[in-house]
Amino acid sequence: MTGRGIVLYLHVHQPWRVRDYTVFDTAESHDYFSSTTEVHRNNRTIFEKVADKSYRPMNAVLKKMLDSHPEFKVSLSITGTFMEQAEQWAPDVIDSFRELVQTGRVEIVSETYYHSLAFFYSRSEFEYQVEAHRSKVRDLFGVETTAFRNTELSYNDELAKWADGYGYKAIITEGWDPVLGWRSPNYVYKPVGTDNIKLLMKNYRLSDDLAFRFSNKAWEQYPLNADTYDDWVNSSLGDEGEIVNLFMDYETFGEHQWADTGIFDFFEAFVGKWLQNDANTFYTISQAADTFEPADDVSSPNTITWADTERDLTAWLGNSMQHEAMHHLYALEEDILRTGDTELISDWRKLTTSDHAYYMCTKWFTDGDVHAYFSPYDSPYDAFLYFMNALRDVRFRLMQHHRGGW
Repeated sequence: MTGRGIVLYLHVHQPWRVRDYTVFDTAESHDYFSSTTEVHRNNRTIFEKVADKSYRPMNAVLKKMLDSHPEFKVSLSITGTFMEQAEQWAPDVIDSFRELVQTGRVEIVSETYYHSLAFFYSRSEFEYQVEAHRSKVRDLFGVETTAFRNTELSYNDELAKWADGYGYKAIITEGWDPVLGWRSPNYVYKPVGTDNIKLLMKNYRLSDDLAFRFSNKAWEQYPLNADTYDDWVNSSLGDEGEIVNLFMDYETFGEHQWADTGIFDFFEAFVGKWLQNDANTFYTISQAADTFEPADDVSSPNTITWADTERDLTAWLGNSMQHEAMHHLYALEEDILRTGDTELISDWRKLTTSDHAYYMCTKWFTDGDVHAYFSPYDSPYDAFLYFMNALRDVRFRLMQHHRGGW
């Protein structure tokens, strides 16, 4: 069915958080990611909490919507670090995602395995992580990925050309006003300089109403109900719009917006309300790319992301700590890979996850509040210190290989 559609895309991710790894641990303990005493940095405890609050109940809601509404569809990106943790600590969560995918109406979107910023530092590492992720998705879910999203929705013209050459049919990013100009995010576009790939851009206003504002009692629209939100989506589309791209973290449902806010009931009610109109439907990202012709070419020579008022990389690369950490991390790449030490390589790659740099962000005011919410550390400086201590130990292990002649 071709109709006015919603492209619902949810991003599923958990990083391997670095524990309070001190300088006294270096050269003594090589376990950077587990802690039995620090609740906020205990990866297993965090995963199991979020599984109970978000992954299990939201997967049940999605299955109910898929069973109840033949037109309902959703796209998911699921990082490799999430899949690793789920396999270890909550295999039933993997099973429930697999059950969703088996309906044929849930698309898995391609990305970097370790949720990294490798595209901006090492093209070879970036492509390795993309292939590792595709392989993991194939093994766990039995599907091939045809749409791509880069970490943090980071995007520029160069990335679009890469994805086009790699054979993806669609790529997604933020619908940032300075890039769109007079255009609306409610259409499919063509990245400038590409041949076949389509570009879908997030309607950040409608997405952020759920992801960030839904439970804010100071918000003038609080409490938001399904009828009102349905009106907003219809109004955004107008008479000529084709799609509304609602992109947000999966953890919006149950973790960022707790169950007692009514987020699950709201979601069910809104899906039902939207599909009461026979002219309305849902699309996966790839289906939207197949269905609609580009409304125009879009150029983004500068990198954009989802984050903060600037929508650039400064949330991850905006201060000297972040630059130093990423510089030293990627400077080790070639020597780390030469060792062939699978544990060392895996630990190094876990440190490429963008969350580590995000925790070092020193922005304040409104943006700083968001950063503080997502960080397990008391300060950005603690995040930097523990990360660099872990990296120092990685370098120590590398020197051990060097002394052994590899």
